[in-house]
Amino acid sequence: MLRSEYCVCRCFFTHNYFIKEFDLHVNFNNRTQFIKEYSKVLLSRGCRDPEQLIPKLEEECKRRHNLHYESWQRRQLLAREYKPLHPHLYTLQTSFLDPKFVELTQVTAKEAGQTGVGLSKHLKDHLQRIYSFPVFTPEFCEALVEELANYEQSPLPKASPNTMNSYGIKLDELGFDAFMSRLRSDYLTPLTRLLYPDCGGDQLDSHKAFIVTYRQGQDVDLAYHYDNAEVTLNVALNGDYQEGELYFGAMRTEEDYNTRRLGYTHHLAHGLLHRGQQRHGALPITEGVRYNLIMWLRSSAIRNQLCPMCCKEPQLEAVKQGWGDGFTITKTDVCDLV
Repeated sequence: MLRSEYCVCRCFFTHNYFIKEFDLHVNFNNRTQFIKEYSKVLLSRGCRDPEQLIPKLEEECKRRHNLHYESWQRRQLLAREYKPLHPHLYTLQTSFLDPKFVELTQVTAKEAGQTGVGLSKHLKDHLQRIYSFPVFTPEFCEALVEELANYEQSPLPKASPNTMNSYGIKLDELGFDAFMSRLRSDYLTPLTRLLYPDCGGDQLDSHKAFIVTYRQGQDVDLAYHYDNAEVTLNVALNGDYQEGELYFGAMRTEEDYNTRRLGYTHHLAHGLLHRGQQRHGALPITEGVRYNLIMWLRSSAIRNQLCPMCCKEPQLEAVKQGWGDGFTITKTDVCDLV
């Protein structure tokens, strides 16, 4: 029997390192390559000694090589030791979802002959194929934020959700993977099938789901970037903060002259859906704490052909647990050959 194993592209270990203090993404293979390629631009951005950045880059390289194993260990530890504040939240229930979202995904999107254009008329269209709509109920969001705060205040280990956000929570580690899998397959796929057929559509077979947290003294904004995803969902879980508007530019593959900027202000319990490869960022919050649920939706059929990060045919390395970065390889189960 053939089975799929989830993988990462080997560029994950060398590409897309973010140096926040100089707002620069770099590739890091070794010291010689880094100094040769980036000294000039770093000096122009006020870095006095690019050599001083190397230990931090080497530490990040080591972290990436151990990432999936250590994430699995944390997941096992939390399953044993963490005591949820609201245990019922960990299984997706229809009552958590806004009735309009249920109608949209279970009825409107499944109508015979429905098209992307027809479906978009039921959404708030922000141009550039960016759409917003209610996802959760405010009551669910309030309870989820309480759960997140409870975990944040616990002594149990936490990990940064991605390479650009230092503060947040990986939802699979906390025990929400089945919840997010059902949200992706049962509720989001009917939308993406029509809205983004060229970005995986109904073949979004994995995800990375996490919380990003913004507060004074920690992360307050997010630099201009694109996601390691075919489609991204971004849901506002609270509203008691100030500023923090999102802004959008061109697709990664297009020239970006910083003139096509589109702003978006979050609304409690509403989600924003956009193509992952569209450049975007977040302006600073000025007061309060902001929680956002981010879901990177991935299609192995798309990314197995071309890695969205190195823009080459992916060189795959299987991971033992989890979704990896959404790439797959197919293997024959040895037991079937006996």
